[in-house]
Amino acid sequence: MPLLIFAVTGMGGVGKTALAVEAAHRARAQGWFPGGTLFVDLRGYDDDPVTADQAVLALLDALGVRDGDLPPTADRQYDAYRALLAERRDRMLLILDNASDPSQYLPLLPGTDHHRVLITSRDRPDALPVRLIDLETLAPDDSVALVTRALHDTDEGDDRPAREPEALRKLAGLCGHLPLALQIAAGMLRRRRYRDIASLVAEIQKAEDATTVLDHGSPGTDLYGRSLALRPVLETSYRRLPPDQARLLRLICLAPSAETSTEAIAALVDLGTESVLSLLEDLAARYLVTPVRGGNGTASALRWRLHDLVRMFGVGVVAGDAELREEGEAARERVLGFYVRWADAADDRLRWLPGREEPERFGDRGQALAWLDGERAGLVAAVGWGREERFAGTAMRLAGRLGEYLYWRRYFDDWIAVAGTAQKTAYRSEKRLSEAIAWTNLGIALREADREEESISALTRARDLFQAVGDRRREATAWDNLGIALREAGRTEKAVDAHTQARDLFQATGEDSDGEATAWNNLGNALQEAGRIEEAIEAHTQARDLLQAVESRHREGKAWHGLGIALRKAGRVKEAIEAYGKSLNIYREFEDWYGEGQILHNLAFAHKAAHRPVEARTAYLQSADAFTRANAPTEAAQARTRAAELDT
Repeated sequence: MPLLIFAVTGMGGVGKTALAVEAAHRARAQGWFPGGTLFVDLRGYDDDPVTADQAVLALLDALGVRDGDLPPTADRQYDAYRALLAERRDRMLLILDNASDPSQYLPLLPGTDHHRVLITSRDRPDALPVRLIDLETLAPDDSVALVTRALHDTDEGDDRPAREPEALRKLAGLCGHLPLALQIAAGMLRRRRYRDIASLVAEIQKAEDATTVLDHGSPGTDLYGRSLALRPVLETSYRRLPPDQARLLRLICLAPSAETSTEAIAALVDLGTESVLSLLEDLAARYLVTPVRGGNGTASALRWRLHDLVRMFGVGVVAGDAELREEGEAARERVLGFYVRWADAADDRLRWLPGREEPERFGDRGQALAWLDGERAGLVAAVGWGREERFAGTAMRLAGRLGEYLYWRRYFDDWIAVAGTAQKTAYRSEKRLSEAIAWTNLGIALREADREEESISALTRARDLFQAVGDRRREATAWDNLGIALREAGRTEKAVDAHTQARDLFQATGEDSDGEATAWNNLGNALQEAGRIEEAIEAHTQARDLLQAVESRHREGKAWHGLGIALRKAGRVKEAIEAYGKSLNIYREFEDWYGEGQILHNLAFAHKAAHRPVEARTAYLQSADAFTRANAPTEAAQARTRAAELDT
């Protein structure tokens, strides 16, 4: 027997009814349903939904059975309804719209496979053999087209979409690309036809809640007589949830990012992973969350995304009730603690050296980086909670554990945001040491983003604060980082002085051989810029030997790299190529793609100087590939250009 039941499913306002009705019109025009169409609005999400017993009376009336011809009991009414459908030789389409429970439509299904049934619902009927058609929100271009057409259908001379394409795109984004919200926005723009689109965008952005603005200016009802309002749609979906699902939805809305991992949600709601997964699947079946498959395909790798309007609604529900606010604050504390614990462990793994205690959970750098990659949006956003006194201390600790990762992955904008928030939080809390550490991280991030003067200012503040609190080891680190910024700003002699100061402080404290070695290596780079090549070779050699002694493998790779550059400048090309090779092997061990790209680029330069164009071209192309993996497209393009120049 062919499948005869189809269900159009999706979140409220996504356009299920509109699609079903439009499909019915087109199918009728194609002659697919010569017997016509029957339509019943089951009002499944209203306070008083239509029952199947009520719906069958409407269907019998549409089929011509009414008044005295109506059978006296419900059972006989269903029998009459099915008999009429069975007698109809011309195929019909039955649309059962807005169903919230199978009990509303199961008794209404025809007793024959001759006809077809189309159901619309905000809930997936997973227990039934129904062909599902899941609707998602519109693509950005389609959202823009919907509003543009809505305005032009009313007034062909309305040129606002053409005049304000960017404002229209922002408006579509603020509407979450949800057709209902876009309809409301279009209606508001019609009403305020002498105002620009940007004014509505600004109004929504100021309110920080699209539902408030759009519902306040809602133009009335749609073509089906239904109210054009967002909040009632979301409220009815929320009110129908069992208490445990309602609690989960509220708390997910408070997560720091719109897309959250299963284990972070488990921490947020203080439940085990399996329990949370079951509840999340229930919410997904109601189209209140959307599962996003993780990289390894396991249940634990699933992430869950909230529509922006659902998120705003949930935040509003919590904000309006004192008990729910406290419940939400406790949940935020739990997820922040979860982030700190595992960011701590991941950072320990990234910084781990042989002989140190093994970090928990992450067996290697790859595992640590994979976890950080997956949680990055939430981690960065959670640091922003430090603006609130309750979360300030924990958020600052989290910020301090993200620097190595954000540097490694070259997410400098994120790092600037994280470090800047940490600095402001520490300043407000009058924690001078924490503030100095935050200034250091901010300075390094600004330097990597090529904002050298801002970097110098930040690192100078860090150095002065470390001096004030008497932390000489961290003061040495600040001097060293300041030296790099000075060198990149072209202040070579001051850079040499800063690195020398750093080296001397490290030696005086005797607490950080790794730091001393790094200062030696950075001093070598500055000496190269100053043209003091032999001194630079000595400095890089000192750095390499110290780093080998403490088994700081990755930093040893940096020392080999610096030494290779100095040797090449001294005309010792063969030794330079050997040093590059040592560095390259180490960087590949760590999957340091940016470092690998730099070495290969310098290696190509060395081959070119030695009149080996084939080897140089290969190294340039390999450099381009490494830079691409490192999220450094500018450097990748430069390497490809230089490879191409060797062909001409």
